[in-house]
Amino acid sequence: MTQPTNDEDVLRQWVGKQEATTDTLHATQSRLMQALLDQQPSFDTGDALPPLWHWLHFANAVPQSGLGQDGHPRTGGFLPPVDLPRRMWAGGRLTFNAPLLLGETVKKLSTIKEIQLKRGRSGLLCFITVSHEFRGEDNEVRLSEEHDIVYREEPSPDAAKPQPQAVPNTAELREEITPSSTMLFRYSALTFNGHRIHYDKDYCRDVEGYPGLVFHGPLTATLLAGLAQKRGNSLLSSFSFRAVAPIFDTDTFCICANRSGANQVEAWAETSSGHLAMTAKAEFS
Repeated sequence: MTQPTNDEDVLRQWVGKQEATTDTLHATQSRLMQALLDQQPSFDTGDALPPLWHWLHFANAVPQSGLGQDGHPRTGGFLPPVDLPRRMWAGGRLTFNAPLLLGETVKKLSTIKEIQLKRGRSGLLCFITVSHEFRGEDNEVRLSEEHDIVYREEPSPDAAKPQPQAVPNTAELREEITPSSTMLFRYSALTFNGHRIHYDKDYCRDVEGYPGLVFHGPLTATLLAGLAQKRGNSLLSSFSFRAVAPIFDTDTFCICANRSGANQVEAWAETSSGHLAMTAKAEFS
């Protein structure tokens, strides 16, 4: 472990660092995810894993003593020792070569691809891109992923709030999602995610200044990928998403999708007030 720092020269020494893990994709996790989504559990060994459900696996088994105040693993191990308190899942890009199958033992290779420090309206920001490569039992790369993480300073109490963004045109496919603290707790448990913004209301309100529990960005992206696949009526070949604004457990929100080309779908999540929360693009083979 290295002392926290915002010295970019030190942080960039982590570029190229790799971490290899292996996990067996037990069907139980997918059946529990179906239950969380209020579906009848039905998945079994040999079934294809739905897009983005690989996030239910490869849990980061960090001991309690290795967690920070926010419940995330402390930096300085695989991730660089960024000296900024707030962490956000900002977006990602995925390429699907072939399905991962339930029951398979899969190898995951993670690589720190890029680290950048920038100063924005909210203060200092650190952008980290991590690539992940997933190989099945045939040793073929089934799934490639780039994951964008952003660390930032604590916002100033008098800092101007970002202006909400308008949503795209009227959706061809639209579903309403009603979040709850139980739903968020179950997803945190399924993914072994200790980040307190998803289950600790006192921490959300008193430390991070949020009006409620924060809906998981990965869960929003997973819902959008499922809706895009439904609208495209085919298997995904690629999917990208970008978080725009947080969603809270205090209100319903909608996931939406439009076909934007012969083999393309654009999708987004919008708050009950009509503001954009996440954007996504899907392509089909």
